[in-house]
Amino acid sequence: MNRREALSSVALLLGGTIIGAEAFLSGCTTSDKKIGTAGLNFSQDDIAFLDEVGETIIPATTTPGAKEAKIGDFMKTIVTDCYEEKDQKIFVEGMTKLEEASKKKNGKSFLESTPQQRHDLLVDLDKEQKDYMGKKKPEDPAHYFRMMKELTLWGYFTSEIGATKALRYVAVPGRYDGCVPYKKGDKAWAT
Repeated sequence: MNRREALSSVALLLGGTIIGAEAFLSGCTTSDKKIGTAGLNFSQDDIAFLDEVGETIIPATTTPGAKEAKIGDFMKTIVTDCYEEKDQKIFVEGMTKLEEASKKKNGKSFLESTPQQRHDLLVDLDKEQKDYMGKKKPEDPAHYFRMMKELTLWGYFTSEIGATKALRYVAVPGRYDGCVPYKKGDKAWAT
């Protein structure tokens, strides 16, 4: 099984719930949908901003956080290369909305806010997106924070750091063992 088949299997196991899953499964090569927006360009400041959003979602503890997994670069690549134009627009506008929400709630930009202020803001946005996603119709667009959160989780747990430091990883697994002893506090398996 190659990497593309493995990632496709993971996406199917998740029920294809990742926004942009169709592009993900097809390797970002769908011909009937417009993928990629001319002129969509993320600056280094945008990537640093996304790194901090990711780090707030998955902070460094005894394991590395999302920033060390270069989550900002991952988000930029997926949004630029795989998202449909309408989803790209929602994501980019969402970065501005998140910044405005930070200024409204904390009186300062997201990057100037303390880690606790960032956390509290993202908890509020997560509640907002859950309410929105619970009420939205299939044709309604996704919530921008849901996109950011999904990309953070996807990028982190499929990165080398996430798979080897946050999860247990066996590069070449042996036989199938359907009942592995689990002790409280053990890491989940990446493989």
